[in-house]
Amino acid sequence: MKKNFIKKVAAGILSAMLLGLFGVAGYYSSHLPDSVTTETGAVHFGAYPKLTADYISEDKAAVSLMGAIPVKSVTVNCEEAPTLIAGGNPFGIKLLMEGVMVTGVGEVDGKSSPAEDAGIMLGDVITHADDTPLASNTDLQRIISESGGRDIDLDINRSGEHMTAVLKPVYSEKSSTYKGGMWVRDSIAGIGTMTFIDAATGRFAGLGHPVCDSDTGEMIPIQSGEAVPVKITEARKGEPSRPGELHGQFSGSNVYGTLNMNSGCGVFGTLTETAVEKLADSGTAYKMGYRQDIQIGSAYILATVSGKSPKKYEVQIEAVDYNSRELSKNMIIRITDEELIKSTGGIVQGMSGSPIIQNDRLIGAVTHVFVADPTRGYGVFAENMYNSMD
Repeated sequence: MKKNFIKKVAAGILSAMLLGLFGVAGYYSSHLPDSVTTETGAVHFGAYPKLTADYISEDKAAVSLMGAIPVKSVTVNCEEAPTLIAGGNPFGIKLLMEGVMVTGVGEVDGKSSPAEDAGIMLGDVITHADDTPLASNTDLQRIISESGGRDIDLDINRSGEHMTAVLKPVYSEKSSTYKGGMWVRDSIAGIGTMTFIDAATGRFAGLGHPVCDSDTGEMIPIQSGEAVPVKITEARKGEPSRPGELHGQFSGSNVYGTLNMNSGCGVFGTLTETAVEKLADSGTAYKMGYRQDIQIGSAYILATVSGKSPKKYEVQIEAVDYNSRELSKNMIIRITDEELIKSTGGIVQGMSGSPIIQNDRLIGAVTHVFVADPTRGYGVFAENMYNSMD
């Protein structure tokens, strides 16, 4: 009877261990991508050293835990990694929207808001009024004021979906003109950090996350934009529950280049020939690291927290999610550099886009700070940013 009891206990322990291992395998499966790109053909997941991968066909590999417990199969693409010039330089962002964004609605002379009555919401981008393209706030206000109170047909972009609305302006006795009962914005400016430059094409990437409206939180659809040089004049130190911020001055009338894309993992544009030469000469070329190359452990960032030139600062990569559903939140980093912590408290606004270097590869960029702990934040894969340039 005692032997039977021991066998049952042993069987129970073994079952629990197997269940635990399969649970771990399930965790890894959810955090691995469906496909990877590699230069060598070998597949290794740097952040998950217990995983192994073996080819099961020409372009498929089976990933397993400790070579025994199946995790998932992934598609493998063999491709040489691009060589990129690492940034770290601050730049000014000047964006002209594609239309005008609604940042507020309100009553007109104590009466209801015509915009609200028309179903217009904060964050809506009005692209046309009576089939007339809108390039500025002035365009919309002119059409409303000259309407005589007639209905105005509006074309609206609401989070990527097209819709229409009918605005019925009302006459304001206080202003002696017709009003739509809304406030709109047609442009935005700010500071970010350049992540990398493709010297062969002049294309560049920065910020690591989209430019969003400060009032609505919506991503700004851009018509055109400029990237301009910036000199950092002050770094307001971050504290728990109070993110810090870089302050700077746009440097004269010089222009780095044009901005033509605002996406989920950064802003993108094309540099002038002069800017490419200047930034390439002062920067260092690195091969891009693919997502599975990233390891838990030491790395460094290139960031500018004073003046115009970047410096190296030590960081630790604490976690990697190779299959993150959010384009700009793929890894968690922690600032360990005492000099940077002393001057900024860690990650501050304006450092977004600072390139992350590990094992002599450009693997990503800083994107967000944790409000509760400014020494920690998110990073985006360089691979995501590079692929968004196409």
